[in-house]
Amino acid sequence: MAGVAEAMETAKEFSIRIIPAVEISAVYSPSNGSGANEPVHVLAYFGSWGPAKSQELEKVLSSIREGRYTRAKEMLSKLRSLGMALNFEDVSNIAGNGVAPGRVHVARAMVEAGYVDNLRQAFSSGSEPAGESVVQLICRTGGIAVLAHPWALKNPAPVIKDLKAAGLHAIEVYRSDGKLSGLSDLADTYELLKLGGSDYHGRDDKEEPDIGSVDLPVLAFFRFLEAAQPIWCNAIKEIFANTTERTGLNGPKECHRTSSVDDLCNMCLSSPELEETDDSEVEVLRTEFADIILSNRSCKTLTEQRAEITSLLH
Repeated sequence: MAGVAEAMETAKEFSIRIIPAVEISAVYSPSNGSGANEPVHVLAYFGSWGPAKSQELEKVLSSIREGRYTRAKEMLSKLRSLGMALNFEDVSNIAGNGVAPGRVHVARAMVEAGYVDNLRQAFSSGSEPAGESVVQLICRTGGIAVLAHPWALKNPAPVIKDLKAAGLHAIEVYRSDGKLSGLSDLADTYELLKLGGSDYHGRDDKEEPDIGSVDLPVLAFFRFLEAAQPIWCNAIKEIFANTTERTGLNGPKECHRTSSVDDLCNMCLSSPELEETDDSEVEVLRTEFADIILSNRSCKTLTEQRAEITSLLH
C-alpha cells in the first residue's frame, strides 16, 4: 500500500475518489486434505483512512515481501546450478518499482532469456500465508475481502466455499472479455458480491489488459459500496478508539497538541464514508473529531468553530 498516499493526493487534483487497496498473495490448501495447493490472490479494499489495524496488516505484508525476496534469490541460485543464469536485477525490473519479485517474475525472466517457452514453469510455494488467514486478516482490519481472478484457479468452487466460510465478501466475475456466467453462479450460491478488474500491474506487457478495460456494471459497484459502508464506518470508530487510547485521552477535550492525531482527525472528517452515512454513532464521532482538532485552536470559541466545521460536513 506504499503508493496509496501519493495516489490519493494526486486524485484530489482531478476530483477522483481513490479506494485504498492491496492484493495479497496466499496459498489455498484443500480443507479435505486431497488435491494440490493453489496460489490465490485476495484483494483488500479499505475506507479512505486505510485499515483499522494498520500495524497488524503491515506486519503480514512485510513478512510476505521479505519472504518473496528471499525465495526469488533462492530460486535464482537453484536455476544457476541448472545452467540457467539470471540476474536478480532483471527479475526486479520485471516486477516493477517497489514490487517484491515472485514466481511469475522469475518465470518471465526465464522466458525473456530463452530458457523456457512460456510461463507454465512451476515453483514451490513457501512464503505466502493461507488464503483463509488472509481473508480473516482483512476482515479484522476493516476491509472488504475479494477473491481476485478466480478463473485462473483449477477448481474455484471449493476455494470460494472455504474462503466464504472465512469471511470472504466478494469475487471477481467481470473481466475485459465480459462476465463469466459460471463464476457469477458461484457468487449467487455463496451470496457474494460480484466485482471485476483488469489485473493491470503496469508491466508494459501486450498480453496485459489495459487499466479500466473491464466494463463493471454501475449497480455492481454501488452494491459493493453499500456493503462496504458499515464495515468502513466501524473501522473509523476503531481508529478513533485506538488513537485516544494511545495518546492517553479520556475524552476529546483532553487531547494534547499531537500533530499525528490532528492529521488523523482531519482525514477522517473529510472522508467520503462519513459524508455518506446516517449512522448516529458516526455523527457523534464527527463532533468528537472536531473537538480534538479545535482544542488546539483559539481564534474562535469552541462552539463557534464546531458549528462552522459541522456546517461544512453536511
